[in-house]
Amino acid sequence: MLLATPAKGVRMLNFDLSQLPIMEIVFGVMTLCAIGGAVGVVTARTLFHSALWLVLSLFGVAGYYVLLSAGFLAVVQLMVYIGAIAILILFAVMFSQRVMVASQSQLNRQWWVSLVIALVLLAVLLLVVYSTQWPVSSNQPSGDTVQLLGLAFLGDYLLLFEAIGVLLSVALIGAVILAREKTKAEEME
Repeated sequence: MLLATPAKGVRMLNFDLSQLPIMEIVFGVMTLCAIGGAVGVVTARTLFHSALWLVLSLFGVAGYYVLLSAGFLAVVQLMVYIGAIAILILFAVMFSQRVMVASQSQLNRQWWVSLVIALVLLAVLLLVVYSTQWPVSSNQPSGDTVQLLGLAFLGDYLLLFEAIGVLLSVALIGAVILAREKTKAEEME
């Protein structure tokens, strides 16, 4: 049986798990998810793969909300954006077989215009971020924020909340009707 004993004059490195910067590691992983997913959205060759990359990017943003101790926003991000909108996009892509054809070219000859616009926008955003003095408040919110949001949604904004729900339902039904294949009887009419 071999026991690892340090030789004379050799320092052993002690690995202390409690000293591991877990928040920085989680932030790095969420950043890789968000930025990597965004790059995947614009570089994927098929619309279906772009939608899957979008789910990864939205998951990274939900991770940011968890790191900011905004649990309600993280759950909303997961439920609404990943659970509803991204899945709706995936269903629409799968229902529409014309989009799923791999022989169609996804390349746009005017990609350089969007690259120039994106770089100008990045420069403007960096200028604004680094030239603005951002106020930091140490005040804690008064009351339960989730309860206040619930009362606002079911109080003052109930009509708007219901109207958006109806609008999204109509959009889903319209997308399914437009994407479905016509039967032989419907084509004869």
